[in-house]
Amino acid sequence: MNATPAAFARVAFVGFGEAGGVLGAALAARGVSVSMYDLRLDALREKARAAQVRAASTLEDAIDGVELVVSAVTAQSDMDVAHALAERLAPGQIVLDINSVSPQTKQHAQSCIEAGGAHYVEAAVMAPVPPYGLAVPMLLGGAQAREVSTRLNASGLRTEAVAERVGVASAAKMCRSVMIKGIEALTVECLRAARRYDAEAVVLASLSETLSKMQRDADLAGYLVSRVAEHGRRRAGEMREVAQTLRDAGVEPFMSEACARLQDGFVEAMQARGIAYDDLDAPFDWRALFDRLL
Repeated sequence: MNATPAAFARVAFVGFGEAGGVLGAALAARGVSVSMYDLRLDALREKARAAQVRAASTLEDAIDGVELVVSAVTAQSDMDVAHALAERLAPGQIVLDINSVSPQTKQHAQSCIEAGGAHYVEAAVMAPVPPYGLAVPMLLGGAQAREVSTRLNASGLRTEAVAERVGVASAAKMCRSVMIKGIEALTVECLRAARRYDAEAVVLASLSETLSKMQRDADLAGYLVSRVAEHGRRRAGEMREVAQTLRDAGVEPFMSEACARLQDGFVEAMQARGIAYDDLDAPFDWRALFDRLL
């Protein structure tokens, strides 16, 4: 029987802002030897000291001899850090990239890191780090993802290895963001207009009833996609009237106009491939329809 891999004893954070600072401090509190390097080192020294994290004056010093290097920088700096680490990592060291970037960017970072013999694991952080701390849910991907997940979880993290291929975890995060950030934006647009028309109480009551019914739908995705596939043209026209309603209230209809464009475009894509909703097999299979459109 194989022994369970031990938790990481030495970890370095490149980037000690919100996410890196919270995670680094929490690991240090659990007895992990944590070092950090950040371009804003002078401003973050006291924060590191209070967290019992060693502030390294150079990137080389921060990662020297550690088992795991966590890249926790801005999305714009992800590849810069990958290139800098690739020049300095020893074979066998592991980079955990927790930055919110596209799957393609993660794959580029992987190629860069692994060219020198180090290992690369992507992490998709699926919720805000504060207030979760170490318990923030993360999806991991890469050849070493399963082992890294086990070792991180031994230190109190909440990670799950979802793929041996880099890109799947970050794609899951980005696609989920389409929905979550989209709902946030739709809520702003909806309620700004409803407030101008003094209709927010009626709107919220109706939404509460509809969303409650949706929660009980065994195939909610299928239901929602089928509405666009079957009624996209009509709904696009309605959304253009919605957009005008918002304009009349002084609210710019960014999301409403985008909805109309998407609904029209989806129907046009079906027509271009000779797909008619009435000819589709029952029950409606949204996956099969998307595969045909692709």
